[in-house]
Amino acid sequence: MKKCLRLLILILSVTVILSASLSGCAKDGSAMQDGYYTAEEKEFYHGWKEFVTIYVSNGQIVTVEYNAKNPAGFIKSWDMDYMRNMGSGSGTYPNEYTRTYAAELLAAQDVDSIDLITGATNSYNTFVPLARAAIEQAKKGDKTVIIVDVVLDEAP
Repeated sequence: MKKCLRLLILILSVTVILSASLSGCAKDGSAMQDGYYTAEEKEFYHGWKEFVTIYVSNGQIVTVEYNAKNPAGFIKSWDMDYMRNMGSGSGTYPNEYTRTYAAELLAAQDVDSIDLITGATNSYNTFVPLARAAIEQAKKGDKTVIIVDVVLDEAP
């Protein structure tokens, strides 16, 4: 009986020690915590403030929303006049490039794997730091909206 009790105590002790040491591994900052994480621009740019929201489940990004809103909260990709004007001039439009950038992040799970879309350079230059900031928030498990000061170069 004493041997069984000693063995049980030994097994429980080893289990407790392993659990304590392994629980520290999950909090090293490299794994994303489950939940919604949002990053948005600090300022409006040409009347729009872009934002990225990711949802993480089991340490993986499972949804990505990328869009912009005006001061009234109207969503840029819903603006048909904007779409017609931009599409005819640049070959792309918000409802297209926002979905493409979001899909690339979702597929690659990595900001550095996203390709620039011709005609949506400023949005690419905004999406990348916003997505990177949302991912960093997910690694920390910090669900507060992070405000990112994105500085875009104006063409001469």
